[in-house]
Amino acid sequence: MIRLLGVLALAAPLAIGTLFLLMPELAESLVDGQTRLVVASVSAAIAGVTMTAAVLYIHSQVKLRRLVMAMEQLAAGDYAVTVAARGNSMDGRLARSINSISTALADTHDKATVDRLTGVANRQALLGELFAEVERAGRYERPLSVAFVDIDHFKAVNDSYGHAAGDVVLRGVAQTISENLRASDRIGRYGGEEFMLILTETDVDEGAVLTEKLRTLVQRQRFAVDGNPGLSVTISIGIAGGIGPGLRMDSLVRDADAAMYSAKSLGRNQTYVFAEPDDDARVPRAPISAAGRAQAVALGKEAREAATLALTSVLNPLPHYRGQPSALIASIVVALARQLELPDAEVDRIRIAALLHDVGKIAVPEDILEKPAALTSAEWRTVVQHPRIGQVILEQAASLKEAVPIILHHHERYGGHGYPYGLRANEIPLGARIVAVADAYDAMTHDRPYKRAMSHENAIEELRRHAGTQFDPELVGLFCDMYATHAPEPDPAVLAMTAANGAHHAASAALVLPDRAATSRPRRSSHSRSAQTTTDAGGSDGSLAVGPLGSPASGASNAPLPEPMLRPIRSVAPERPRPRTHDSATG
Repeated sequence: MIRLLGVLALAAPLAIGTLFLLMPELAESLVDGQTRLVVASVSAAIAGVTMTAAVLYIHSQVKLRRLVMAMEQLAAGDYAVTVAARGNSMDGRLARSINSISTALADTHDKATVDRLTGVANRQALLGELFAEVERAGRYERPLSVAFVDIDHFKAVNDSYGHAAGDVVLRGVAQTISENLRASDRIGRYGGEEFMLILTETDVDEGAVLTEKLRTLVQRQRFAVDGNPGLSVTISIGIAGGIGPGLRMDSLVRDADAAMYSAKSLGRNQTYVFAEPDDDARVPRAPISAAGRAQAVALGKEAREAATLALTSVLNPLPHYRGQPSALIASIVVALARQLELPDAEVDRIRIAALLHDVGKIAVPEDILEKPAALTSAEWRTVVQHPRIGQVILEQAASLKEAVPIILHHHERYGGHGYPYGLRANEIPLGARIVAVADAYDAMTHDRPYKRAMSHENAIEELRRHAGTQFDPELVGLFCDMYATHAPEPDPAVLAMTAANGAHHAASAALVLPDRAATSRPRRSSHSRSAQTTTDAGGSDGSLAVGPLGSPASGASNAPLPEPMLRPIRSVAPERPRPRTHDSATG
């Protein structure tokens, strides 16, 4: 329409002039007055139409030009374009519509290409850019490297400090790396705690130098999270790359991923560069042999047992309810774990956690642990700290850290009313749920300052009564089926260890023997603390009270917990096959 008006504005005068040139007799007829009047009227009409068309054409060009340019920018992928909307005219309404389309497209584009948690590119967008960079590097024979970055022990961060802390760490690591990359490089979240870096115009040696700087920067960073204001993490990095047409996208991703997993399996907190096997090398590089791995595992197990023995030797002289290792609990958890057909490594981890699950009680004053009356709110706040205290103790022993999540959560309740985080059902680690059943049985079948031991049959009945609220019902059913006809027997190895340590400490204390009659404290009968005996309902929610650490005493049931109720995430990724390639460390 606009073009038609423009053509009409130019063509009308031209047509009139042409008509007079081709028909001179028409011009001669103008001498007649009446004809002249007709021609003048027609000429005036044509001039009016021409001027109107010209004005409309100029107006449309001025008004619509900015709208057309904005639409062209949108079509080119610029979703940040906006147009000033003027009034309620057609062009104003069209401008507002363009702005709405621009905002919607920008939001959709962000959702499709940006990871909302970390603010970096997501996996789909990252792989799209990697494909384009591989094509470019092959076309112009330029170098290109890809690096995989994985946060070490990230699952332990989630288990120990919660989901919110894990988010803080993910955002912080992504931001640190993004801010220290070159303008031509790109970072994206590949999945979970893994990031991928696209290093353009960079060979693997240059990439190793760059990623080592990034690794050092991340290691120096501190994250203020609940429970640890100075939390730090490390990263493991694997790099692969090449030059020119030989580059393949799938090979780069596979090789960088293999190098990263080698960096993790061979110590973590380091950078590995992928390298193909070199048969002509003076020193052959080969995967770890089966015999070598078996020897390493055996030595590591002995070291872990030695560390466990050293810690239990400190706890053995203490009263049973002060955190002393329980042979019975260890025996029960191993039997349950094997019945569930858990791997040997997981069985051993649960066993160690069972032995040390109450180690945090050593920091709880003895007058509170032996108090035969109901605990006050202040005393209860002291008691419920013992899982966190146990966490701190075991975090000092690197070989025992794997037991930390179980120890931290062994007082969570299946119905969600436990401590320290109020987890429920399968949010509670399986090992912690197993230890909870064994710990409750052990507490019920042994004398305590506030109650007398009950029989095996009564303990089984109590466990059944609180299945689904305090304990995992499946584990309770399994336990009761296993020990329906007989009580569990203590672990002989733990008994021998306890006896040996007890004899050692008795010999050490033979020269100074305190007057037990003067130092012993009278114990009241169990009925003085009936609010927490195992034969009563315990708390107001009907939970099984197995002692001062099982549920708050009456009058203290509303005592605030010392930690916020965060719900950690415990996601276990499927084990990947170990890389069969050989990697060379860069630092």
